[in-house]
Amino acid sequence: MLDDTLKSQLQAYLERVKIPFEIVASLDDSAAAQEMHGLLQDIIGLCDKITLRTDGTDARKPSFTLARIGEAPRIRFAAIPLGHEFTSLVLALLQVGGHPPKIEAELIEQIKNLDGDFRFETYVSLSCHNCPDVVQALNLMAVLNPRIQHVTIDGGLFQQEVEARQILAVPMVFLNGEHFGQGRMEVDEIVAKLDTGAAARDAAKLNAKAAYDVLIVGGGPAGAAAAVYAARKGIRTGMLAERMGGQTMDTMSIENFISVLETDGPKFAAALEQHAKQYDVDILNLQRAEKLIPASQPGGLIGVQLANGATLKSRTVILATGARWREVNVPGEQEYRNKGVAYCPHCDGPLFKGKRVAVIGGGNSGVEAAIDLAGIVGHVTLLEFGEQLRADAVLVNKLNSLANVTVHTQAQTTEINGTDGKVSGLTYTDRASGESKHVELAGVFVQIGLVPNSEWLKGTLELTRHGEIVVDARGQTSVPGVFAAGDVTTVPFKQIIIATGDGAKAALGAFDHLIRTPAPKEAVAA
Repeated sequence: MLDDTLKSQLQAYLERVKIPFEIVASLDDSAAAQEMHGLLQDIIGLCDKITLRTDGTDARKPSFTLARIGEAPRIRFAAIPLGHEFTSLVLALLQVGGHPPKIEAELIEQIKNLDGDFRFETYVSLSCHNCPDVVQALNLMAVLNPRIQHVTIDGGLFQQEVEARQILAVPMVFLNGEHFGQGRMEVDEIVAKLDTGAAARDAAKLNAKAAYDVLIVGGGPAGAAAAVYAARKGIRTGMLAERMGGQTMDTMSIENFISVLETDGPKFAAALEQHAKQYDVDILNLQRAEKLIPASQPGGLIGVQLANGATLKSRTVILATGARWREVNVPGEQEYRNKGVAYCPHCDGPLFKGKRVAVIGGGNSGVEAAIDLAGIVGHVTLLEFGEQLRADAVLVNKLNSLANVTVHTQAQTTEINGTDGKVSGLTYTDRASGESKHVELAGVFVQIGLVPNSEWLKGTLELTRHGEIVVDARGQTSVPGVFAAGDVTTVPFKQIIIATGDGAKAALGAFDHLIRTPAPKEAVAA
């Protein structure tokens, strides 16, 4: 099942297993069950502390559980966890085998103290790069707390179940049979949703923090670069992030960051965070800024109010909140979001295997999505508002070579249609003839660019009509002491490498502002 190289790597990892445990498989006569059995045989052949039984009676077949001897199983894979989920399998094997998790002691205690019985089900696709974080977080929680159970379900392997629950986006998480959430979630985010008193405790801790010299709002490439450059100046630096890594977490492949030949978004995001942690940066993850409070006097402290009610203060602030996928804003888009309307072809494409889908957008992202989906789904209809596709010629040529792709230019999407709670079609207007047309399909992938995350700043500083923060050559905004960087600003060409340079520039601009602006008594006292 596993090649020799992978076996060798896995064997090295499994040397860390300290506590004996068993794998119990529930198998049937399917080819998938044979493949799963082969994988499990490979695993037990690499570690004498792991045993295998094949007399499991779970209704989901094929599947297998991991449990320490004498304990009830709390982790199950209704999947053959290869591809992106192979790391999830390795971590589960290690953690059930007693290898300590790499999370803060405080978070471990919070998980252990969760009160209640929690039965999680996570639907994934093996090509989804967002799914492993959720799977690994919930598996870890199940290892730490005996009242938590988690099963990972491959949507491609259990298609009938996916259809019955109308799952059209992954990762999709259910708790005790009810919808809990979808999309990427980190372990601390999941715990915060379960621990109802966490927000108040968190707010109290944040309110007690001393003022920063530089507070960066945003944890993507621009924010991480700003944090590193600021911290290297020896000044008190904080980085506030709603999601570390920003939009790079939703990027499958990165091949144009100079000196890095190829990587994927989650790896790149992890590297950003690790680089910032090498310096004395106070990283505040899973925190959303809601209000910017300008200083009451020149050089005074600037406030950033958070969603949990806390307020952080700093002598300077760098706004690096990035951008998000632009929506089509037509009837049906919100109603059928995650019910056929999707924004990540890599994550959700496998759920539409053999079906008809549409891609809205003829730029690079739209054409790349159509090419990617064409290898999975039955047919792709690409709709472009303009008179011609805007993607690079090499991509357009590839697209035109695919037999199961139809391209409509001058096509204005007017409505996303649905039946029985999920997408069933799309209506568009042919701008050349004015005729309204309908396409029957099961999914719609929106790929029409980005919108800056700046709504919370309206009325506080200068924005363009598109919502971008207006900055000068140093990253200075219209508010003294407030700088901005990356995709949220007027800087042209929204690229990762440009955002990192922009973050460094803003940090240097903020430092220059600090050394030229005397700190008033309130700032010194803080």
